[in-house]
Amino acid sequence: MMKYIELTQHSDHIAILTLNRPDSKNALNRELLAELQEVVRNLTTRVLIITGAGNVFCAGADLKERLGMSPEEANQTSLNIGAKIKWIEDLPYVTIAAMNGAAYGGGLELALACDFRVAVPEAKIGLTETSLGIIPGAGGTQRLTRLIGPSQSKRMILTAEPISASAALDAGILEEVSEDVIEAALMLAERIAKNAPLALKAAKMAVNRATDLSIEEGLKYERECYDIVLNSEDRVEGLQAFKEKRKPNYKGK
Repeated sequence: MMKYIELTQHSDHIAILTLNRPDSKNALNRELLAELQEVVRNLTTRVLIITGAGNVFCAGADLKERLGMSPEEANQTSLNIGAKIKWIEDLPYVTIAAMNGAAYGGGLELALACDFRVAVPEAKIGLTETSLGIIPGAGGTQRLTRLIGPSQSKRMILTAEPISASAALDAGILEEVSEDVIEAALMLAERIAKNAPLALKAAKMAVNRATDLSIEEGLKYERECYDIVLNSEDRVEGLQAFKEKRKPNYKGK
């Protein structure tokens, strides 16, 4: 029985994971992080939507938990958050952050590790760590910069000022702003989930490495990812369905 994570199977290929600490603004404490890893480790899906309970997506690290920690314990906790978020980024299925409210610090870093982000109009997002005497330590400086460039990234991090959902949309952080963020996420998820799961996995792997590799290395890695699907049953099914003018029945094989 999970205390801080709720998992709902929306359909055969789409699951919804809810961070469930609304009284603490869904802050990332050690127990929640352990539950998060346990749930996603055993999950078989094509698309996972991550959202928050209440009216906040995630306030970031649990600062009340941090107050009694030594510098060594705080550092280990930060490393743990970073490792769990990197683990989310590398999941073999597609992830969508359905940001039902504010996302600060580690909460935004979690959303940045997802493949897509949608948010409600009233959502505020920010990497506010410099106002607390630290810096983003769970990938925020790297993922945000890759997403919107160094100038806008520095502005957000060095001012520690949250921005609105509309500003985040204009900057390219969000794919969509919607009053019904779960419905918006589900609509995107359904467009993705109809495609071949092995192809989704391989394409995600290739794109995730695109900014890390030279064009020559990237093209080589793309070919390696292509080889994953080349001999798959799903590739044959896709061609057969096209020939027969019907929807393909992909099985992830």
